[in-house]
Amino acid sequence: MIEKFKVNIPQSELDDLNDRIKKVRWPDEIKNSDWKYGTSLSYIKELADYWLEEFDWRIIEKEINSFPNFIADVDGNQIHFLHIKSNKKNAIPIIITHGWPGSFLEMLKIIPHLTESEESPFDLVVPSIIGFGFSKKPTENGSDYGYNAELWHKLMLKLGYNKYGVQGGDIGAGISIKIAQKYPKSIIGLHLNYISDSYKPYSEENENIDTHIVKFQKATQMWNEREGAYASLHSTKPLSLAYGLNDSPIGLCGWIIEKFNAWSDNNGDIENSFTKQELLANVTLYWLTQTIHSSIRMYHEISNSRLKFEKDDFVKTPVGFAKFPKEIPTPPRDYIEKGFNVVHWTEMPKGGHFPALEQPKLLADDMIRFFEKLK
Repeated sequence: MIEKFKVNIPQSELDDLNDRIKKVRWPDEIKNSDWKYGTSLSYIKELADYWLEEFDWRIIEKEINSFPNFIADVDGNQIHFLHIKSNKKNAIPIIITHGWPGSFLEMLKIIPHLTESEESPFDLVVPSIIGFGFSKKPTENGSDYGYNAELWHKLMLKLGYNKYGVQGGDIGAGISIKIAQKYPKSIIGLHLNYISDSYKPYSEENENIDTHIVKFQKATQMWNEREGAYASLHSTKPLSLAYGLNDSPIGLCGWIIEKFNAWSDNNGDIENSFTKQELLANVTLYWLTQTIHSSIRMYHEISNSRLKFEKDDFVKTPVGFAKFPKEIPTPPRDYIEKGFNVVHWTEMPKGGHFPALEQPKLLADDMIRFFEKLK
Protein backbone atom coordinates (compact mmCIF):
# COMPACT_ATOMS: atom_id res chain seq x y z
CA MET A 1 0.00 0.00 0.00
CA ILE A 2 1.23 3.49 -0.88
CA GLU A 3 -0.30 6.59 0.69
CA LYS A 4 0.32 10.31 0.31
CA PHE A 5 2.23 11.90 3.17
CA LYS A 6 2.55 15.44 4.50
CA VAL A 7 5.04 16.63 7.10
CA ASN A 8 3.34 18.49 9.94
CA ILE A 9 5.33 18.53 13.16
CA PRO A 10 3.30 19.53 16.25
CA GLN A 11 4.22 22.98 17.55
CA SER A 12 4.73 21.49 21.02
CA GLU A 13 7.72 19.52 19.70
CA LEU A 14 9.29 22.64 18.20
CA ASP A 15 8.73 24.51 21.46
CA ASP A 16 10.36 21.67 23.39
CA LEU A 17 13.37 21.80 21.05
CA ASN A 18 13.81 25.53 21.67
CA ASP A 19 13.51 25.06 25.43
CA ARG A 20 16.23 22.40 25.39
CA ILE A 21 18.55 24.59 23.32
CA LYS A 22 18.11 27.42 25.83
CA LYS A 23 18.99 25.12 28.73
CA VAL A 24 22.26 23.85 27.22
CA ARG A 25 25.27 23.36 29.52
CA TRP A 26 28.34 24.25 27.47
CA PRO A 27 31.58 22.27 27.93
CA ASP A 28 34.97 23.86 28.47
CA GLU A 29 37.38 24.34 25.57
CA ILE A 30 41.14 24.65 25.07
CA LYS A 31 41.96 28.19 23.96
CA ASN A 32 42.15 28.65 20.17
CA SER A 33 41.56 24.94 19.56
CA ASP A 34 38.95 25.58 16.83
CA TRP A 35 37.90 22.13 15.39
CA LYS A 36 40.94 20.22 16.69
CA TYR A 37 39.08 18.32 19.43
CA GLY A 38 35.75 18.06 17.62
CA THR A 39 33.07 20.60 16.78
CA SER A 40 34.22 24.15 17.43
CA LEU A 41 32.60 25.56 20.58
CA SER A 42 32.43 29.07 19.15
CA TYR A 43 30.80 27.85 15.95
CA ILE A 44 28.21 25.66 17.64
CA LYS A 45 27.29 28.63 19.85
CA GLU A 46 26.70 30.58 16.62
CA LEU A 47 24.50 27.76 15.39
CA ALA A 48 22.58 27.64 18.66
CA ASP A 49 21.83 31.36 18.43
CA TYR A 50 20.73 30.96 14.82
CA TRP A 51 18.63 27.91 15.74
CA LEU A 52 16.75 29.96 18.34
CA GLU A 53 16.53 33.32 16.61
CA GLU A 54 16.40 32.73 12.84
CA PHE A 55 15.89 29.07 11.92
CA ASP A 56 12.30 28.21 11.03
CA TRP A 57 11.39 24.54 10.67
CA ARG A 58 8.13 25.53 8.99
CA ILE A 59 10.13 26.81 6.01
CA ILE A 60 11.84 23.42 5.72
CA GLU A 61 8.52 21.69 6.14
CA LYS A 62 7.01 23.78 3.35
CA GLU A 63 9.91 22.90 1.03
CA ILE A 64 9.56 19.18 1.77
CA ASN A 65 5.82 19.32 1.18
CA SER A 66 6.33 21.11 -2.14
CA PHE A 67 7.39 17.71 -3.49
CA PRO A 68 5.13 14.64 -3.75
CA ASN A 69 5.66 12.70 -0.50
CA PHE A 70 4.51 9.14 0.12
CA ILE A 71 4.65 6.33 2.65
CA ALA A 72 4.86 2.80 1.25
CA ASP A 73 4.41 -0.41 3.18
CA VAL A 74 7.08 -2.84 2.01
CA ASP A 75 7.26 -6.10 3.95
CA GLY A 76 5.85 -4.35 7.02
CA ASN A 77 8.32 -1.46 6.78
CA GLN A 78 6.86 2.03 6.45
CA ILE A 79 9.14 3.78 3.96
CA HIS A 80 8.96 7.51 3.37
CA PHE A 81 9.97 8.68 -0.10
CA LEU A 82 9.69 11.53 -2.54
CA HIS A 83 8.49 10.61 -6.03
CA ILE A 84 9.10 13.32 -8.60
CA LYS A 85 8.10 12.53 -12.17
CA SER A 86 9.68 14.44 -15.02
CA ASN A 87 7.40 16.17 -17.50
CA LYS A 88 9.79 15.11 -20.27
CA LYS A 89 9.27 12.03 -22.42
CA ASN A 90 11.30 8.86 -21.96
CA ALA A 91 12.36 9.76 -18.41
CA ILE A 92 14.68 7.26 -16.74
CA PRO A 93 13.50 6.05 -13.32
CA ILE A 94 16.24 6.27 -10.73
CA ILE A 95 16.36 5.71 -6.99
CA ILE A 96 18.83 7.90 -5.06
CA THR A 97 19.91 6.88 -1.56
CA HIS A 98 21.49 9.05 1.14
CA GLY A 99 23.81 8.00 3.95
CA TRP A 100 24.80 9.11 7.46
CA PRO A 101 24.92 11.80 8.82
CA GLY A 102 22.86 13.01 5.88
CA SER A 103 19.24 12.43 4.96
CA PHE A 104 16.83 12.71 2.06
CA LEU A 105 17.06 16.49 2.55
CA GLU A 106 20.48 16.38 0.83
CA MET A 107 18.76 15.54 -2.44
CA LEU A 108 16.35 18.48 -2.61
CA LYS A 109 18.87 20.70 -4.41
CA ILE A 110 19.62 18.12 -7.09
CA ILE A 111 15.99 17.37 -8.01
CA PRO A 112 15.41 20.21 -10.51
CA HIS A 113 18.72 19.53 -12.28
CA LEU A 114 17.66 15.95 -12.94
CA THR A 115 13.94 16.17 -13.60
CA GLU A 116 14.21 19.16 -15.96
CA SER A 117 17.15 17.90 -18.03
CA GLU A 118 16.58 17.93 -21.79
CA GLU A 119 19.22 15.24 -22.46
CA SER A 120 18.32 12.55 -19.94
CA PRO A 121 15.37 13.48 -17.72
CA PHE A 122 14.67 11.29 -14.70
CA ASP A 123 11.73 10.10 -12.68
CA LEU A 124 13.21 10.35 -9.19
CA VAL A 125 12.52 8.20 -6.16
CA VAL A 126 14.23 9.59 -3.06
CA PRO A 127 13.61 7.35 -0.03
CA SER A 128 14.71 7.54 3.57
CA ILE A 129 16.51 4.40 4.70
CA ILE A 130 14.50 2.63 7.38
CA GLY A 131 15.51 4.13 10.71
CA PHE A 132 16.18 7.51 9.09
CA GLY A 133 13.90 10.51 8.66
CA PHE A 134 10.20 9.70 8.40
CA SER A 135 10.71 6.02 7.59
CA LYS A 136 9.82 3.56 10.34
CA LYS A 137 12.56 2.44 12.72
CA PRO A 138 13.46 -1.27 12.53
CA THR A 139 12.48 -3.26 15.61
CA GLU A 140 14.68 -6.26 14.78
CA ASN A 141 18.28 -6.54 13.68
CA GLY A 142 19.31 -7.36 10.12
CA SER A 143 18.83 -3.98 8.42
CA ASP A 144 22.04 -4.21 6.39
CA TYR A 145 22.89 -3.32 2.79
CA GLY A 146 21.24 -6.44 1.38
CA TYR A 147 18.01 -6.08 3.34
CA ASN A 148 17.57 -2.46 2.29
CA ALA A 149 18.43 -3.34 -1.31
CA GLU A 150 15.55 -5.82 -1.30
CA LEU A 151 13.18 -3.18 0.08
CA TRP A 152 14.23 -0.65 -2.58
CA HIS A 153 13.74 -3.16 -5.38
CA LYS A 154 10.28 -4.06 -4.14
CA LEU A 155 9.43 -0.36 -3.80
CA MET A 156 10.46 0.32 -7.39
CA LEU A 157 8.36 -2.61 -8.61
CA LYS A 158 5.38 -1.27 -6.64
CA LEU A 159 5.85 2.03 -8.47
CA GLY A 160 5.76 0.24 -11.82
CA TYR A 161 9.47 0.45 -12.60
CA ASN A 162 10.71 -2.93 -13.81
CA LYS A 163 13.95 -1.37 -15.06
CA TYR A 164 15.62 1.54 -13.31
CA GLY A 165 18.90 3.18 -12.37
CA VAL A 166 20.45 3.52 -8.92
CA GLN A 167 22.65 6.17 -7.36
CA GLY A 168 24.22 6.52 -3.94
CA GLY A 169 27.01 7.68 -1.70
CA ASP A 170 28.05 6.68 1.83
CA ILE A 171 25.62 4.00 3.14
CA GLY A 172 23.51 4.69 0.06
CA ALA A 173 26.40 3.47 -2.10
CA GLY A 174 26.46 0.14 -0.25
CA ILE A 175 22.71 -0.31 -0.72
CA SER A 176 22.94 0.67 -4.40
CA ILE A 177 25.78 -1.81 -5.01
CA LYS A 178 23.76 -4.61 -3.44
CA ILE A 179 20.77 -3.78 -5.66
CA ALA A 180 22.99 -4.13 -8.74
CA GLN A 181 24.36 -7.45 -7.47
CA LYS A 182 20.99 -8.93 -6.49
CA TYR A 183 18.83 -7.66 -9.37
CA PRO A 184 21.14 -7.11 -12.38
CA LYS A 185 18.40 -7.69 -14.97
CA SER A 186 16.40 -4.77 -13.53
CA ILE A 187 19.24 -2.24 -13.26
CA ILE A 188 19.99 0.09 -16.17
CA GLY A 189 23.08 1.54 -14.54
CA LEU A 190 24.76 2.12 -11.18
CA HIS A 191 26.13 5.59 -10.43
CA LEU A 192 28.26 6.10 -7.33
CA ASN A 193 30.15 8.92 -5.67
CA TYR A 194 31.68 6.75 -2.95
CA ILE A 195 32.73 3.19 -2.22
CA SER A 196 33.47 2.13 1.34
CA ASP A 197 37.02 1.27 2.31
CA SER A 198 35.59 -2.07 3.48
CA TYR A 199 35.34 -2.99 -0.23
CA LYS A 200 37.56 -5.89 -1.23
CA PRO A 201 37.27 -7.39 -4.71
CA TYR A 202 37.59 -11.11 -5.21
CA SER A 203 41.16 -12.29 -5.59
CA GLU A 204 42.79 -15.66 -5.99
CA GLU A 205 44.72 -17.07 -3.08
CA ASN A 206 48.27 -15.65 -2.87
CA GLU A 207 47.48 -13.07 -5.59
CA ASN A 208 49.91 -10.17 -5.43
CA ILE A 209 48.53 -6.76 -4.48
CA ASP A 210 49.86 -3.78 -6.41
CA THR A 211 52.09 -1.40 -4.50
CA HIS A 212 49.75 1.60 -4.89
CA ILE A 213 46.86 -0.48 -3.48
CA VAL A 214 48.94 -1.34 -0.43
CA LYS A 215 49.75 2.37 -0.10
CA PHE A 216 46.03 3.21 -0.24
CA GLN A 217 45.21 0.58 2.39
CA LYS A 218 47.89 1.95 4.73
CA ALA A 219 46.66 5.51 4.22
CA THR A 220 43.10 4.38 4.94
CA GLN A 221 44.22 2.63 8.11
CA MET A 222 45.90 5.84 9.26
CA TRP A 223 42.74 7.84 8.43
CA ASN A 224 40.60 5.40 10.43
CA GLU A 225 42.95 5.67 13.41
CA ARG A 226 42.69 9.45 13.27
CA GLU A 227 39.08 9.99 12.15
CA GLY A 228 37.23 6.69 12.44
CA ALA A 229 36.40 6.53 16.16
CA TYR A 230 32.81 7.55 15.40
CA ALA A 231 32.30 4.48 13.19
CA SER A 232 33.77 2.12 15.80
CA LEU A 233 31.40 3.54 18.40
CA HIS A 234 28.40 3.35 16.04
CA SER A 235 29.30 -0.25 15.20
CA THR A 236 29.72 -1.44 18.77
CA LYS A 237 27.84 0.68 21.31
CA PRO A 238 25.34 2.87 19.44
CA LEU A 239 22.75 2.83 22.21
CA SER A 240 25.20 4.12 24.82
CA LEU A 241 25.91 7.11 22.58
CA ALA A 242 22.24 7.63 21.74
CA TYR A 243 21.19 8.29 25.33
CA GLY A 244 23.01 11.60 25.19
CA LEU A 245 22.34 12.55 21.57
CA ASN A 246 18.63 11.77 21.67
CA ASP A 247 18.23 13.91 24.80
CA SER A 248 20.31 16.96 23.90
CA PRO A 249 19.84 18.90 20.65
CA ILE A 250 23.21 20.61 21.10
CA GLY A 251 24.88 17.25 21.68
CA LEU A 252 23.20 15.89 18.55
CA CYS A 253 24.23 18.97 16.58
CA GLY A 254 27.84 18.68 17.71
CA TRP A 255 28.06 15.02 16.71
CA ILE A 256 26.60 15.57 13.23
CA ILE A 257 28.07 18.96 12.30
CA GLU A 258 31.65 17.84 12.92
CA LYS A 259 31.32 15.40 10.00
CA PHE A 260 29.88 18.04 7.67
CA ASN A 261 32.92 20.16 8.46
CA ALA A 262 35.54 17.41 8.21
CA TRP A 263 34.16 15.72 5.08
CA SER A 264 33.33 18.71 2.88
CA ASP A 265 35.42 20.78 0.47
CA ASN A 266 35.14 23.97 2.51
CA ASN A 267 38.70 25.38 2.59
CA GLY A 268 38.57 25.81 6.36
CA ASP A 269 35.13 27.41 6.63
CA ILE A 270 32.12 25.09 6.83
CA GLU A 271 29.87 27.80 5.42
CA ASN A 272 31.79 27.73 2.15
CA SER A 273 29.93 24.46 1.59
CA PHE A 274 26.69 24.74 3.55
CA THR A 275 24.43 27.43 4.97
CA LYS A 276 23.39 27.39 8.61
CA GLN A 277 19.86 26.74 7.37
CA GLU A 278 20.96 23.59 5.50
CA LEU A 279 23.01 22.28 8.41
CA LEU A 280 20.27 22.82 10.97
CA ALA A 281 17.51 21.46 8.73
CA ASN A 282 19.32 18.12 8.71
CA VAL A 283 20.04 18.13 12.46
CA THR A 284 16.46 19.16 13.24
CA LEU A 285 15.13 16.30 11.12
CA TYR A 286 17.16 13.83 13.19
CA TRP A 287 15.90 15.50 16.38
CA LEU A 288 12.21 15.62 15.52
CA THR A 289 12.12 12.04 14.21
CA GLN A 290 14.30 10.74 17.07
CA THR A 291 16.29 8.65 14.63
CA ILE A 292 19.83 9.14 15.86
CA HIS A 293 19.98 5.69 17.47
CA SER A 294 18.24 3.81 14.67
CA SER A 295 20.45 5.54 12.08
CA ILE A 296 23.82 4.98 13.74
CA ARG A 297 22.80 1.44 14.72
CA MET A 298 22.94 0.61 11.02
CA TYR A 299 26.73 0.72 11.31
CA HIS A 300 26.45 -2.36 13.52
CA GLU A 301 24.26 -4.08 10.94
CA ILE A 302 26.56 -3.35 7.99
CA SER A 303 29.67 -4.29 9.98
CA ASN A 304 28.47 -7.88 9.54
CA SER A 305 28.03 -7.52 5.76
CA ARG A 306 31.02 -5.60 4.48
CA LEU A 307 31.65 -5.21 0.76
CA LYS A 308 33.93 -8.23 0.49
CA PHE A 309 33.27 -9.71 -2.96
CA GLU A 310 33.19 -13.41 -3.65
CA LYS A 311 33.98 -14.92 -7.05
CA ASP A 312 30.49 -14.32 -8.48
CA ASP A 313 29.95 -10.85 -6.98
CA PHE A 314 31.46 -8.85 -9.85
CA VAL A 315 29.02 -6.05 -10.75
CA LYS A 316 28.32 -6.52 -14.46
CA THR A 317 25.86 -3.63 -14.57
CA PRO A 318 27.43 -0.52 -16.21
CA VAL A 319 28.92 1.64 -13.47
CA GLY A 320 29.62 5.37 -13.41
CA PHE A 321 31.76 6.95 -10.72
CA ALA A 322 32.07 10.61 -9.74
CA LYS A 323 35.22 11.12 -7.66
CA PHE A 324 35.13 14.30 -5.60
CA PRO A 325 38.51 15.61 -4.38
CA LYS A 326 37.60 15.98 -0.69
CA GLU A 327 35.81 12.65 -0.38
CA ILE A 328 36.83 10.44 2.53
CA PRO A 329 39.15 7.53 1.55
CA THR A 330 37.96 5.88 -1.65
CA PRO A 331 39.73 3.00 -3.45
CA PRO A 332 41.74 3.76 -6.62
CA ARG A 333 40.01 3.28 -9.97
CA ASP A 334 41.89 0.14 -11.01
CA TYR A 335 41.06 -1.49 -7.66
CA ILE A 336 37.38 -0.61 -8.08
CA GLU A 337 37.47 -2.05 -11.61
CA LYS A 338 38.42 -5.44 -10.21
CA GLY A 339 34.85 -5.67 -8.87
CA PHE A 340 32.85 -3.31 -11.08
CA ASN A 341 32.16 -2.81 -14.78
CA VAL A 342 33.25 0.84 -14.79
CA VAL A 343 32.30 2.52 -18.07
CA HIS A 344 32.31 6.13 -16.86
CA TRP A 345 34.68 7.92 -14.50
CA THR A 346 34.88 11.62 -13.65
CA GLU A 347 37.51 13.40 -11.57
CA MET A 348 35.54 16.31 -10.15
CA PRO A 349 37.14 19.76 -9.71
CA LYS A 350 35.61 20.38 -6.28
CA GLY A 351 33.32 18.85 -3.70
CA GLY A 352 33.40 16.37 -0.84
CA HIS A 353 31.31 13.67 0.81
CA PHE A 354 27.96 15.44 0.36
CA PRO A 355 27.94 16.31 -3.36
CA ALA A 356 24.17 16.53 -3.79
CA LEU A 357 24.23 19.33 -1.22
CA GLU A 358 27.70 20.79 -1.92
CA GLN A 359 27.81 20.57 -5.72
CA PRO A 360 24.37 19.52 -6.96
CA LYS A 361 24.90 20.62 -10.57
CA LEU A 362 28.25 18.83 -10.91
CA LEU A 363 26.74 15.60 -9.58
CA ALA A 364 23.57 15.93 -11.67
CA ASP A 365 25.48 16.67 -14.87
CA ASP A 366 27.67 13.62 -14.31
CA MET A 367 24.65 11.40 -13.75
CA ILE A 368 23.08 12.75 -16.94
CA ARG A 369 26.24 12.08 -18.97
CA PHE A 370 26.50 8.56 -17.56
CA PHE A 371 22.92 7.52 -18.23
CA GLU A 372 23.03 9.19 -21.65
CA LYS A 373 25.78 6.71 -22.57
CA LEU A 374 23.51 3.79 -21.70
CA LYS A 375 20.65 4.67 -24.05
